[in-house]
Amino acid sequence: MPQTDHDLAPGFPGNADIVALTDWRHELHRHPELSGQEAATAQRVTDMLAPTNPDRVLTGLGGHGVAAVYEGTEDGPAILLRCELDALPIEELGDRPYRSEVPGKGHLCGHDGHMAILAGVARWLAANRPLRGRVILLFQPAEEDGSGAARVIADPRFADIKPDYALSLHNMPGLPLGHAALETGPMACASRGMRITLTGRTAHASQPETGVSPVAAMSRLMPLLTGLGRGGAPADPDFSLATVTHARIGEPAFGVAPGQAELWVTLRTQSDAKMAALVAQAEAAVVEAAAADGLTHSVDYHDVFRDCVNDAEAVELMAAALRAENIPLEPGRLPMRASEDFGRFGDHAKSAMMLLGSGTGCAALHNPDYDFPDSLIAVGARIFVQCLRQRLY
Repeated sequence: MPQTDHDLAPGFPGNADIVALTDWRHELHRHPELSGQEAATAQRVTDMLAPTNPDRVLTGLGGHGVAAVYEGTEDGPAILLRCELDALPIEELGDRPYRSEVPGKGHLCGHDGHMAILAGVARWLAANRPLRGRVILLFQPAEEDGSGAARVIADPRFADIKPDYALSLHNMPGLPLGHAALETGPMACASRGMRITLTGRTAHASQPETGVSPVAAMSRLMPLLTGLGRGGAPADPDFSLATVTHARIGEPAFGVAPGQAELWVTLRTQSDAKMAALVAQAEAAVVEAAAADGLTHSVDYHDVFRDCVNDAEAVELMAAALRAENIPLEPGRLPMRASEDFGRFGDHAKSAMMLLGSGTGCAALHNPDYDFPDSLIAVGARIFVQCLRQRLY
């Protein structure tokens, strides 16, 4: 019978582990890199993994991804544990001694802490090789722009490490420190960035009637698009949200009436199916607004995130680990409005992601003063170790 009792990893992590993992997290925090630019971070990960003697290390996976593989001696399932490498284009505020040393960039979503958690699992695996199956520790690139998981999966080498289970966690401010949120079904919303360009013809500012201005169309489109969202709770299958994030009209000149405008809108729904309907509505609104004012238009999409749906068997695997660690579950927290490209692994494995509370007094994710709580490193590592023990030991 699988064993899941609390003492299967006695003394882990020890004081020396905690000090080393915390120091390493702070080193990552000082040197953030943006999506697709994580070369130095990936090298730090590779250097960290070396003393744990994985059977294989894949580098450059889907970009700068790193995957460490620990093989058992008997047949069994493959379990992938995933964290993220990338940081955000946000200037960090605060005076902590390990504050970001890179202007305009910061680990303000906690990916440095998630990496430290998997580093803790790697240290445990060095002394506790799986008896069966395999463990894959994936340090994934480019989560923040939604491209990383797709690129990892598209890498031909992914087929060699294709997992049976894919598990992940994300810290969550507002959730009590060390508590968890985990449910079967929708976990995170689908979203995408819609960039709209409207093109007319410039004119002298004294004779705007001789040009074709996008101003009126833009003024109609912004409330119209935001009005497409139903709002409400993400648990409602019909939840949708359209958020204007950027707008530009013309050039910064007083003598020129504008001939072009650009509008950025983030579309968000609980499911991929509802996203298709929201996209159709938004595109129809753009077509109508442009045609009414004699403008041409174009639409393209960026930061495309699939919906993230938790598999029931994978959820139970993580739930058993939470019970073994006496970690309280907070009901009614899922799905979250935010998006996660981890959902793509659900096409290839039984997958589940949980939220791990970083405290009710913690600054929100993506805030300039956010910082990952170091106390969660040990908690997260033990949760993942308990997941591995259930299937591979």
